Amino acid sequence: MSKAFYAPLKNRGLLHIEGQDRYDFLQGLVSNDVHKVKSDKIVYACLLTPQGKFLHDFFILEGDWFLMIDCEGGTRALDLYNRLKRYTLRADVFLSVEENNAVYAVMGESDLGIVDPRHFKMGRRIFEKPDLPEASFDEWDAERIALVIPDGSRDMEVERSTLLECNIDKLHGIDWNKGCYMGQELTARMHHRHLGKKHLYTITSETALPAPFSDIHLNGVLAGNMRSSCGNIGLALLKDDAIQGFNNDKNSLRILGL
Repeated sequence: MSKAFYAPLKNRGLLHIEGQDRYDFLQGLVSNDVHKVKSDKIVYACLLTPQGKFLHDFFILEGDWFLMIDCEGGTRALDLYNRLKRYTLRADVFLSVEENNAVYAVMGESDLGIVDPRHFKMGRRIFEKPDLPEASFDEWDAERIALVIPDGSRDMEVERSTLLECNIDKLHGIDWNKGCYMGQELTARMHHRHLGKKHLYTITSETALPAPFSDIHLNGVLAGNMRSSCGNIGLALLKDDAIQGFNNDKNSLRILGL
C-alpha cells in the first residue's frame, strides 16, 4: 500500500441530529440501516422522493449523543435540512445545519478517520485536517470516477435518478432487509424484477468530454447523458443496450469496464 496522503473534499455540509428518537427518525426515511452506524463505522445512505427518485446522498456518523450527516454543502445542505425538518413532527429530535464543513479523504496506509463504506479505494473520511502530505481534489476525484462512484447531484439528477441506475446498491447504500423507508417500493421492485435499462459508466476520451448533463450519442444514436468529469475521465448515464460493441479503434470516446 502507498504512503498516506490526504485530499480536501469540495462542497461538503454537516447536519446534527440530537434527541432520543434520532435513530428511529432517520430509519424510516433513508435507504440504509441507521442502526449499523457505530463510532468507527460510517453508513452511506440516500433520501428519496415517495416515488423512489433521488434527492440526496450522504454519510451518517455517530457522536456521543447525536448523529452527524456528512452531505453536499451550501444550498444542498439547507435543502436536506428543510426536507428532514418536515418529518420531525412530534419526534424527540432536534436538527441543526452547517452549510459548509471541512472534510478530508485520507488515502494510502493510514488509520486516521473512518473507512469510506462505498469502496476501500476511497480511503477514509476525516473532519480535521490531518498532518499528512496534501494531494489535489482532482486526484481523489479521478479515482472516484474510475470506480464508477457518483458524487451526489454532480452525477445523480434530483427527483429523476433512481438508486440502481446510479449503482448505489453496489456501493453499500441500500439495506434490502430493513423496514420501510420513503421510496422503498420502486427501489425494491427495480431490484427484484431487474428493471434497470441504463447505468452509470466510466468513460474516457482523447478529446474534451461533453459538458455535464449534455446528451451523448454513440454511433449516431442518443445513448445517454454526461455527468461529472475530471480531465479526460468522466461518468455518463448510458443505456445498457446502446453500448454493446461500441468500443473500436474508430471511436475517440471509450467506455471503460465493459
